[in-house]
Amino acid sequence: MARKPKIERFNEKILSRFQIYNSLFFTLPFENIKKTSLLLPLFADFCKTSYEEKINPKEIVNSFLKHYAPDLKEEEQIDLLFNFIQYIERQVVLFDAIEDAGFSYVNNMHGRGTLRNIKEEANNKQLSEGLSEYIKRVKVRIVLTAHPTQFYPDNVLVIINELSRAIANDELDNIKKLLVQLGKTPFYKKEKPTPLNEAVSLIWFLENIFYHSASTIYNYIAEHIIDSKELDNSIFDFGFWPGGDRDGNPFVTADITLKTAKRLKFSILRNYYRDLRKLKRKITFPGVEQRVINLEETVFNELFYPEKNISFSLNTLVTELELVMKAIMKEHNGLYQEDVKDMIHKIKLFGFHFASLDIRQDSRVHHKVFTEIVSHPEIQSYVKGLPLNYIELTTEERCKVLSLITGDVSPNVYRDELLNRLLRVSELCSKYSKIMVSGVVIVILSVTARH
Repeated sequence: MARKPKIERFNEKILSRFQIYNSLFFTLPFENIKKTSLLLPLFADFCKTSYEEKINPKEIVNSFLKHYAPDLKEEEQIDLLFNFIQYIERQVVLFDAIEDAGFSYVNNMHGRGTLRNIKEEANNKQLSEGLSEYIKRVKVRIVLTAHPTQFYPDNVLVIINELSRAIANDELDNIKKLLVQLGKTPFYKKEKPTPLNEAVSLIWFLENIFYHSASTIYNYIAEHIIDSKELDNSIFDFGFWPGGDRDGNPFVTADITLKTAKRLKFSILRNYYRDLRKLKRKITFPGVEQRVINLEETVFNELFYPEKNISFSLNTLVTELELVMKAIMKEHNGLYQEDVKDMIHKIKLFGFHFASLDIRQDSRVHHKVFTEIVSHPEIQSYVKGLPLNYIELTTEERCKVLSLITGDVSPNVYRDELLNRLLRVSELCSKYSKIMVSGVVIVILSVTARH
């Protein structure tokens, strides 16, 4: 049977479901829900016709209330308008959840522009080798940067996920419970989120979206386009701005940046631990089972008792999983090899940092900091190869010097608060996260290029 056009698939799986589940709002146990749900469609039609007549918004609202709610006091009118907003917000969430549940049905997941389609076109045009070479060197950088207050709060995101899952399985009772929960969950917070709150909100997307989708894409490439042994390219590179944006947020301190880096590391290790627990239930073979159990315990200790894991490293984790992989292939007919491969690929993608923490700072601040660093009377005792007249050198001469200097400068050497904070961030974050823009050398290089 021919596949239905996209608009028909949308109407069948999204629009019709929305109309059905939207009617559940009438049955929810909330005060004024019936009045709100009955008046809102009238308000929508009234706004549309009035707007076409070029009536201004204030007149439209006042005219609607005069015609359809003449008995309401001013305070009750405001409450009604606020209820409209609350109702619409929850309708949008319901629609988002339904759209998520039916996405793979409405959209062609193997059509033009997808990896499968690109692979088939390359095969047909005898360009498979060229595609492989391109993928070995191409990289997509995804930067999580948007302000979290523009999006749903964490608890609403969780409800959307649960609601989408319940809708996909047509669990009517569960859907109704989730809609009640949605009605009781506020969409805003009175307190302005701290920089750390913002970082935690975006880490949710790393854990629940990118951690799974990036590895799925990488797995497909490694299995169907390039041999995984030849694929020495992570394909994806994730950047993370919250917690490092000191060029525009005065509340981002060294302590906030450090906490963000720790949270990123904790989050990725927690995901690895969850995957290892699942893997442990599958790899129950003699000679291999204990390796997976040991890895699970090691990652657990790194999460909660890092002082016990003195020798733990990314290389150790990958090496152990590769040994498990070899044993499975050699002695157990490759059973569950795809799960072990998936784990190895995730570690290649995310390391222990999850995303690169991008630390940004106004270049004028960099210049001031750098000038104070090189002007310190005892700088030569910390940094070898830095001449006393460095500031007077040309750009070319500075670059030559910077490529040869060695040493380390402790933040405690400087009394200036800004300088001390910048150096401390560089020193501490290197322990917890991959840093894209920071560190004394990178600061020096950036200043040299500008000045």
